[in-house]
Amino acid sequence: MKRNATAVWNGSLKEGAGKLTTQSTLIENAQYSFKSRFEEGVGTNPEELIAAAHAGCFTMQLSAFIGELDFEIESIETKCDIELVDGTITTSHLTVSAKIKGISDDDFQQQVTKAEKNCPISKVLNAAISTTATLVS
Repeated sequence: MKRNATAVWNGSLKEGAGKLTTQSTLIENAQYSFKSRFEEGVGTNPEELIAAAHAGCFTMQLSAFIGELDFEIESIETKCDIELVDGTITTSHLTVSAKIKGISDDDFQQQVTKAEKNCPISKVLNAAISTTATLVS
């Protein structure tokens, strides 16, 4: 499987602006700029998109691992915080809240750790990855 996205940039770094489009066109001509990346401008930025990708990938991987144990998943919600320091993504922190029938907290935490290490986005990131996970009853 291959997927793609396209970035088009016009102008200089600080005054210019760009548009991002994904192959599926779910994201189509999404605005990004220096201000949306490093200040408080309107639009998205690469780090926000990486955070979305990591949250989505991890959540699917966790769902797969829990499903293999035959527990019923009501919901899993994951927030990802990406930190950019001096031009390098240094950390990705996943905050997970899940409703899963019948699973113990120990079993849940084991699957969280397994998903953190094995989701494809975790594997590609050269950053410290951490997770805080809460099982909601």
